[in-house]
Amino acid sequence: MNIVKHFKTITHHKLLVMKYSFKVGLYKQGLLHDMSKYSLVEFSAGIKYYRGYVSPNGVQKTVEGYSAAWLHHKGRNKHHFEYWIDYGINEAEGLKGMEMPVDYVVEMFIDRVCASKNYLKEKYTDESPLNYYENRKHYYVLHDEVRALLETLLIKLANDGEYKTFMYIKNNILINT
Repeated sequence: MNIVKHFKTITHHKLLVMKYSFKVGLYKQGLLHDMSKYSLVEFSAGIKYYRGYVSPNGVQKTVEGYSAAWLHHKGRNKHHFEYWIDYGINEAEGLKGMEMPVDYVVEMFIDRVCASKNYLKEKYTDESPLNYYENRKHYYVLHDEVRALLETLLIKLANDGEYKTFMYIKNNILINT
């Protein structure tokens, strides 16, 4: 039944994010990560559009033309760059990516790693999150510094592996947070 499968999928993801967040010292963010996925609007869409290998939000968007679950989710979770999109100081600039606090950029990176692990399962490699990003980055609305840090971490993971990347985050990126 989809209710059990969806619950297991989102809980597995949440526990993975918690594990890696704790490794870098983001204890509160690890505990609170993606709690909105258990809300009625997100959980019910997750059950209805569950596939097990892709986000139900994308399926909901395909079927309904938009995803109420995604709109709810990204508006409540600061680790999504979409949360940080706003008009520039000069409105004529249009929509822009705002600067994100570094701890949320790190959580976004961890979220991407864990989502890749969750959906790809045994096909996951340390290059998977970078490959996913590379295929979509041309339409991501990101602040330049956020983009640079996210790309640095994704490339480091692909080249140096998990252990070195998470130690780098803990000892170099989050040293003053």
